[in-house]
Amino acid sequence: MSTTELRVDAIEDPIKHLLRGEIEVEGRMPYSSNATYLVHVVHEGLSHPAIYKPMSGERPLWDFEPGLHRREVAAYLLSEALHLDVVPPTVLRDGPLGEGSLQWFITADHSEHYFTIFESFPDVHDQLRAMALLDIISNNTDRKSGHCLIVPERDDQPAQLWGIDHGLCFSPEYKLRTVIWEFGDDPIPEAWLSEVSKLCEQVPLDIAALLDDEEVEAIQGRAAWCVKERRFPTDPTGRRYPWPLI
Repeated sequence: MSTTELRVDAIEDPIKHLLRGEIEVEGRMPYSSNATYLVHVVHEGLSHPAIYKPMSGERPLWDFEPGLHRREVAAYLLSEALHLDVVPPTVLRDGPLGEGSLQWFITADHSEHYFTIFESFPDVHDQLRAMALLDIISNNTDRKSGHCLIVPERDDQPAQLWGIDHGLCFSPEYKLRTVIWEFGDDPIPEAWLSEVSKLCEQVPLDIAALLDDEEVEAIQGRAAWCVKERRFPTDPTGRRYPWPLI
């Protein structure tokens, strides 16, 4: 049975689906610096597209060790641990080209990006703040505007914001580069700080297992900074933007 004949809705457990499904490669995504593939994950008669990033397709970087796919998974787990819910379900597993990350594909309005979302969708500003907090704790060096996706309101469901491309996160050295600076000096909501404070005591083992000890300690340091300052950081230099912006 081809994937076009399978139902693509009614998948109640995306993580289970991603972990257990058969991966069928559709093709390589354009404009990606590393090998990134659109795939279909088929399980129990249901199919859903996903993004597969195998370690074998990574280009070497001077400032990050090989294994960017593990950082993709760690960012999802961190978003979940903090109850921010701004990263699509993402798992670590073997695929057609070896071990990689497998992320639930989001059918978003790709004409929108951070700058247009901020201006046109005030109802999701709290979700943008959640993404900003995730980027601070994960030390995201590459939050481009196009890495913010929005699924507009439909069928009485509110608009949902998603962040993608988290391979360049978790460096021990402070390297935050993001387009999300509009909330600088705003207070971080107390409910989020309560979750962040737990990181100061211990980083969840499923996250720590994907990173090295220095990176895990750096997460705790950034969490402690947030708990102490209780406000989103500012960028007085104007230099902490990624390039290109989109």
